[in-house]
Amino acid sequence: MSADKLVDDFLEMMSAERGASVHTLDAYRRDVEQFWACCSENTPKAVSRDDISDFVVFLSRQGFSSKTIARKLSAVREYFKFLYSEKEIEENPAINILTPKQSKPLPKFLTVEEIDMLITAAQNHKQLRYRRMAVMLILMYACGLRVSELVELPENCINYDKKQILVRGKGNKERIIPVAEKAIHAVLDYFSYRDCFLKQGRKSVWMFPSFSASGHITRDAFFKNLKSLASEAGISREKVSPHVLRHSFATHLLNNHADLRSVQQMLGHSSIATTEVYTHIIGDELINTVQRLHPLSKK
Repeated sequence: MSADKLVDDFLEMMSAERGASVHTLDAYRRDVEQFWACCSENTPKAVSRDDISDFVVFLSRQGFSSKTIARKLSAVREYFKFLYSEKEIEENPAINILTPKQSKPLPKFLTVEEIDMLITAAQNHKQLRYRRMAVMLILMYACGLRVSELVELPENCINYDKKQILVRGKGNKERIIPVAEKAIHAVLDYFSYRDCFLKQGRKSVWMFPSFSASGHITRDAFFKNLKSLASEAGISREKVSPHVLRHSFATHLLNNHADLRSVQQMLGHSSIATTEVYTHIIGDELINTVQRLHPLSKK
């Protein structure tokens, strides 16, 4: 069987059995195809452990970060694990390949004031697409959504009586998140002009439909609008990203003494260890608490 056909079969398995999203499948395809482009062998059966080690060395010399190399290596591991399970190869050459050590930088986040500046800049804009951005920013910050979760929200995802939102996250896993009152009002107000984004009376199942296509607003469009708003709000464009808003949600909750387990559930983290990284971010409130209450801080 050809290498291309095996890659297609691998991605089909990841979609059907693992529930991998379209974005994840695209990343797996790119990573596996990059491996084959660098490999001197032409068939999976001829690939050795050294070939995979050479791929890691190649990525390092190309200047890829340890995190990116680890991600690409993970894709290659999954690929050869699949081939081994399907008996396409007799031995798995990806076993025991060392992953480069990764530093764990603390998540970046915005202050409450900076988020208010972003939202205000969007609300004061004359263009409807930026007024809609204000609603999306409020909802993302209020619920800690990933950008893919935000743009893919269906129109009926919010229970307005219970003030809850149903979100479909990674691996098609659903979770329910409480929604702040301000976010509820922002969404209800948005629905008064939502039809402006639907050409010729077109209907859409998406909360944030695309104006130029039949689907929803894209992640790329949201990203570009966010960068533009950052400039208008006087915030460095490099400091602002969709994930930074998600980090801000978690950081501000924990700095205000929210329960770590609850934050984990709202973020949709499968492991609490992923959420614990936010406990290393010390906000002004916690610093003031130590200075006010710790015995060594008292005269």
